[in-house]
Amino acid sequence: MALTWEDLAGRALARQFPERPTDVSGMLDAMGPVQSQTARSPFLGLAARFPGVTRDAVSAAYEAGTVVRGSTIRGTVHTATPEQYAALGAVTRVGQRTLWQRLLQLERSRLEDLWSDTETFAADWRSTDELQAHLHAWLLAHEGRDEVAGQQVGRYLAFGHGGLVRRPVNGDWAGQGAPAYRTLAPRVPATPTDAVLLHLRCHGPASRHDLAWWSGLGLRVVDEVLDGLGLVGEEGPDGRTYVDLPDAPAPTSLGGVRLLPEFDALMCAYEPTARERFAHPDHLRRLWSGANGMVLPPLLVDGRITGYWRATGSARRRPMEVVWFAGTRRPRRAELDAPVAALEAGLGITVTDVTLTREQV
Repeated sequence: MALTWEDLAGRALARQFPERPTDVSGMLDAMGPVQSQTARSPFLGLAARFPGVTRDAVSAAYEAGTVVRGSTIRGTVHTATPEQYAALGAVTRVGQRTLWQRLLQLERSRLEDLWSDTETFAADWRSTDELQAHLHAWLLAHEGRDEVAGQQVGRYLAFGHGGLVRRPVNGDWAGQGAPAYRTLAPRVPATPTDAVLLHLRCHGPASRHDLAWWSGLGLRVVDEVLDGLGLVGEEGPDGRTYVDLPDAPAPTSLGGVRLLPEFDALMCAYEPTARERFAHPDHLRRLWSGANGMVLPPLLVDGRITGYWRATGSARRRPMEVVWFAGTRRPRRAELDAPVAALEAGLGITVTDVTLTREQV
């Protein structure tokens, strides 16, 4: 019998909402890397899964280097443990290699040489301007030309190969301050296989399409990794084959309400058509703006994404609106007390008022 979306959701929820580890690094090790285009997302993602974790505790883990942040797979920003980050870096170098080669058009040198020299240069913290100037000088010295370093894409190519981590130069870890970059140290050896295993451990079961979308690897590379692992697959509700680890936890159900961050893994860990395990396609289209690529922070009710929430602004005290989609279960006001308290601790803010709104989609 084929797996249903509910089957896939139950198995994934067992990894995404595990028993509480003792520290922030252990929490990330259990739940997996957090997509962090918005700097607050790791704070919110951890708070939603481990209520009581505080802004100070997450910031301290960043400062200690037990968790790190940087640009990796698909050109996105992720927060991860150093070991997880090394795995993300390994797939970044494979998955984006064709793009880098097309943009840089290296003829006399290799991308590996550029990446290695960049990491040597960034043994100490470097600004994006310094890294961009390094890329410019490197291209002139090794290729005798430079068509891209001064462009916006060149700014990304100066630090985006997956070997550097970042920290805020001004502001704190939960803010959107300008970053500085440094080489991930000590380097942790990793391969694309490590990244595939990481995804399955934290987000499985997954199809080859899920793994390719999440990692940025081509399907051919994903197939080679899966062939080497020899995992058993099951047919899913969309006719695709879903693979999992042999020691995967038993499926679970998740009652109650959670306030998730933008780009949460319940959405971003899967190929877009496979996100139906957690949300109706119409609801996903409402949450994810095609115009600017931004995502509304999801509302999770009984293990399904059925709305969104917002507590906009930068003030320490601010109101919150919780929106649920018509045709889904209305969250009870009392159910919001615990997730709001978790969000307050995670962000270090006070929610002054909560408004519940129904939206027709």
